[in-house]
Amino acid sequence: MTKADTLPSFESSFGTLRQLARRNRAVERCELCGVELGGKHAHLIELALQRLLCACAACTLLLTHEGARYKLVPQRVRYLPNLQITDSQWDRLLVPINIVFFFWSSQAKRQVAMYPSPAGATESQLPLETWDEIAANNSVLSAMEPDVEALLANRIRINGMAASETGQLGEWSPEYYLAPMDECYRLVGLIRRHWKGLSGGTEVWHEITAFFSELKARSVA
Repeated sequence: MTKADTLPSFESSFGTLRQLARRNRAVERCELCGVELGGKHAHLIELALQRLLCACAACTLLLTHEGARYKLVPQRVRYLPNLQITDSQWDRLLVPINIVFFFWSSQAKRQVAMYPSPAGATESQLPLETWDEIAANNSVLSAMEPDVEALLANRIRINGMAASETGQLGEWSPEYYLAPMDECYRLVGLIRRHWKGLSGGTEVWHEITAFFSELKARSVA
């Protein structure tokens, strides 16, 4: 059975998650200097705490040099249609749900697997030998930038089918992305906000489908 524990260091990102998820929010400000931000702005990871911060252009420029306390989250999204993960390998990863993101934590000095849940981002115990096997077969994973970029996997299947971009069911096919960490945490916040009851309810599954449809539309292969 998978041992899963919510990590306090990742929980600290939820203050920013609430800002990212709030549709009708007040004026946003840089969380480092307090200056007012425009609608689109950068996000930084505070490495020691794995904390996500909204940042202005000046703070981004000043605080993200080599060896700095903060690291800039990239904006690029890459769709990986040729990534190879077998069902057997996936089962051996011991992830309790079929949405998860994997990234290298420079603080923990290991690969980390996180999945969204109604309680927030939760860590799944990751068998590193299985991850190493997957990474060896997919050289593109070596391009992931530590701390700020993740392999985001969507293997949601309903009765052997997959939710399509139109919200209808179609032939199942897993989706994999190299995605920025703020997008991964945005998905966590979305699920946390819309989840109802034990199964999540219809609304949350429509939101998940829309999220991945949007992500694929702005990605490059």
